[in-house]
Amino acid sequence: MKKVLIPTKLDCITSDLLEEHGDYTVIQDDTTPLPEFLQAHTDAHALIVRSEKITDDIIANLPELKVIIRAGAGYNTIDTKAARAHGVDVMNTPGANSNAVAEEVVAMMLADARHIVAADPSTRAGKWEKKQFMGTEITGKTVGIVGLGYIGQLVARRLSGFDCVLLGYDPVVTAERAEHFNVTLLSLPELFAQADYITLHIPENEETRGSIGAELLGLMKPGATLINCARAGILDENALREIKTQKKLRFLNDVYPKDEAGPKSVTDIADLMLPHLGASTREANRNAAIRAAEQLIDFDEKGIMSYVVNRDIPLGLNEHFCDLAYTLGKLCRCIVTMDGKPNHIESSIYGSLAPYAEWLRTSIVAGICEDFDHTCGPQETLNYLDEHGLVFMNRQVDENKHFENSITVDVTAQINEEQTKRVSVRGTIEEGVMLISRINEFDKLYFEPVGPVILFLYKDRPGVTGTIGRMLAERGINIEDMRNPHDLKTDRSLAILKISQIVPEHDLQRMKTEIDAIAAFSIAF
Repeated sequence: MKKVLIPTKLDCITSDLLEEHGDYTVIQDDTTPLPEFLQAHTDAHALIVRSEKITDDIIANLPELKVIIRAGAGYNTIDTKAARAHGVDVMNTPGANSNAVAEEVVAMMLADARHIVAADPSTRAGKWEKKQFMGTEITGKTVGIVGLGYIGQLVARRLSGFDCVLLGYDPVVTAERAEHFNVTLLSLPELFAQADYITLHIPENEETRGSIGAELLGLMKPGATLINCARAGILDENALREIKTQKKLRFLNDVYPKDEAGPKSVTDIADLMLPHLGASTREANRNAAIRAAEQLIDFDEKGIMSYVVNRDIPLGLNEHFCDLAYTLGKLCRCIVTMDGKPNHIESSIYGSLAPYAEWLRTSIVAGICEDFDHTCGPQETLNYLDEHGLVFMNRQVDENKHFENSITVDVTAQINEEQTKRVSVRGTIEEGVMLISRINEFDKLYFEPVGPVILFLYKDRPGVTGTIGRMLAERGINIEDMRNPHDLKTDRSLAILKISQIVPEHDLQRMKTEIDAIAAFSIAF
């Protein structure tokens, strides 16, 4: 029986569905402090949460844990990188709460436009302040929707009855798709400049954190309204604080850095504040609970990972090609960084791998740069390259070459102010076996990069490989595989040998001297 822990208030349908299935024991407890609850059940197979903070320490103390499911869309309270490092998949249930959040956005717009929150206690107190509560209509207003995922699309639909002009921003949604919801796609600056209402529906991550800042807020119309029912971290509160009074902006907010009682940093600038009620409907809670149970069963029984949010690679990309990209990068690093520092990287991604170029870029960079965190995503990879002054180009490929599902990596290193060094390698996978097919001018190698490998580049002449074999034998090292191509144009040869054990650096240099090699490298794959 697989143990499932639910340390949160979640509809009991989750427990019912999992226990009816027969393979699960479910323990739900939202009263015991989280660390204490988890410490009592370190054999947990799965963890289903809502807004609980799941840290590296928590994950590390659950050695049997395989999956964490966020019963909801946002998962910024879960350390997804730590989970990946521990081999734990993290899933969310996108769409389950979408209608609840979309309705909340419209409710906040109406409540603010008609002063409903303030007018109720005033009237109950016997006052009659009609002039003070003169409102506005949202009918005919221009509404900008930042993020056209499940929630953003539903906001557009819910507002359709108000005859609003709908503008949208989403880098992955096509104009044709947006038109289906009567939304016109614009750039973010254009949207912020034109909208009377702006509602945010984007995740919080490295790319979006603080992105709604002074530049965009400064473009807003005087008297316009900003609504944040997404994540607190995407908004630069200080920038809003500086601009709000000047432009008489309205700010409606439902999200905070922490979901807990206590003072809130936006109290002085929020015109309407709610305690993160976006997903707090009975229907949304039940939908998320059902989805969490169904996704766990599909994950365990069928290996369905459609909703995993912390995969190193997207669905459709064979992880072995990520290993290949890393290996090619590492091979380039070993060849060029002995003399200099890499400053320019190029890749060519062929065949069905082409759509995954940005993900393969991460693996290539991880192979080339030893200090790079391979769990980073595509945007974090670009940030790393920019911070370290590395240029990375993915070239257009010539499909007429028929390098089906192959990867080429070129790396240039700066040796000194006047001299550079370049290496180019290509590889593929055949019948599940990773193969290095080319190193510089030496093509059709088809060498498997496994274990200790040594390479020698030398002026072609008879007897060199015999000398290499003899010197390895003297050290008790066996040759397990070997390629020894010759290039007629340069009259140079490459000896690449897979051997039984690592050759110490001083022995490698002696061998290089003995055969008068141009270059010698030792690599442990």
